[in-house]
Amino acid sequence: MTTSTNGPIPPWALTIAAMFTIQLGSALSAGLMPTLGPIGTAWLRLSMGALILLLLARPPLRSLRLRDAPAVLGLGVATGVMSVTFLAAMERLPLGTAVAIEFLGPLGVAALQGRGVRSLILPATALAGVVLLTEPWAGQVDLIGVGFAAMGGIGWGAYVLLTQKVGDRFSGIGALALTIPIAAVVVAPFGLPQAFGHMTWEIVAVATGLAVLIPVLPYIMEMRALRRMTHRAFGTLLALEPAIALLLGMVVLTQSPSVLQLVGILLVVSAGAAAQRGGRRHPHALPPDSDAQPPYGREVTGSDAAPQTRQERS
Repeated sequence: MTTSTNGPIPPWALTIAAMFTIQLGSALSAGLMPTLGPIGTAWLRLSMGALILLLLARPPLRSLRLRDAPAVLGLGVATGVMSVTFLAAMERLPLGTAVAIEFLGPLGVAALQGRGVRSLILPATALAGVVLLTEPWAGQVDLIGVGFAAMGGIGWGAYVLLTQKVGDRFSGIGALALTIPIAAVVVAPFGLPQAFGHMTWEIVAVATGLAVLIPVLPYIMEMRALRRMTHRAFGTLLALEPAIALLLGMVVLTQSPSVLQLVGILLVVSAGAAAQRGGRRHPHALPPDSDAQPPYGREVTGSDAAPQTRQERS
């Protein structure tokens, strides 16, 4: 029996929900950083997330093949790098600025996945909105913070590409039960020494709750979304994340955006919405050896939807 064309939850809704969850988890993680440090906080959060995922799903070890190893290991490393560098950047930069710089990673993925000059219009629009949102000219630049955010952007771009590849290969959330433990192990040599001696049962309990907000829930939602939408649509839709950070600041911290920031919100929202046109993946876009089930319902086809070559699907 076939469900509706859009499925129970459309991929763009999963992506936006994931962004809200990530921003909330990141904001709440700031309370642990004075005690554990940014790397220690990232490590403990990833470790608790790994334990939760191992309790929820069995890693698909029997289905794991040698040629899957680069993507699985790469996604684990990218997740670890992204988690650490984002918190390190957030320690030195305003949240919106850190998110905006990191967004250049998935923005680059969106631009590279398109064809010709016209494919650059939406990413360029989103980038203009990000610049207006963060107003980088309004304050001093912390070069170390910018460096951390730029590293996070590289990790974020790799995460987008590898999440779709791994999500296409394995069904359910079992793949995350592989990649998140890898991320925790990668960060452990740096995070464990920073957190050692400062962990209490209360801190572990808080980190466990934060792990549900990030990485467990958003990574599950993003993996499911990326099985049903293109890199370009996903990468451009992520332009909404700085806007979400600003909106949460208005609601939670009673911050008032400037006129330019409001214009920036309109630009990124417009780019994100427009990216959804032709952004659905073809139902036969999964690789032939995939253990995952095809996306539910019929998908909208278009120039960005169907895989272009066999190499693109490999």
